[in-house]
Amino acid sequence: MEVLLVGSVACITALISSAWLMTFAKWFPIKAVDEFLIDYKTMIRAHVDYALMGLFGLGFYAAGKAAGLELPKIACFCLAVGGFSNPTVFVIAAFDTDFWSKTIWKVYSAISFVVTTIGFTWLCYELLKFAL
Repeated sequence: MEVLLVGSVACITALISSAWLMTFAKWFPIKAVDEFLIDYKTMIRAHVDYALMGLFGLGFYAAGKAAGLELPKIACFCLAVGGFSNPTVFVIAAFDTDFWSKTIWKVYSAISFVVTTIGFTWLCYELLKFAL
């Protein structure tokens, strides 16, 4: 279950990093940063998604501990990896205007979404099973 904490820390680190990047992009115009960050709104989506995924990881970990459950390691791994890779889709898109038309990123997005969905669904199932 501790992999949920690792995933959450990674998301929180990305959250803080994206906040600083966006701060520099908006408040301190630096040509190199402005040229690097193409789509500011998409970066905001990534920022919010990292926050949510980090909180979900912490929430599942806390719920499992509070209930005295040892949540399945593979499900936790899927949530931790998917929870980080899913918001990263938006980060990549913020730097690449042709992101949505490239096959590699479509495949990456689909795999990330599937892995995240497996983790969420499995962990929710385990908690629901415990509750009922």
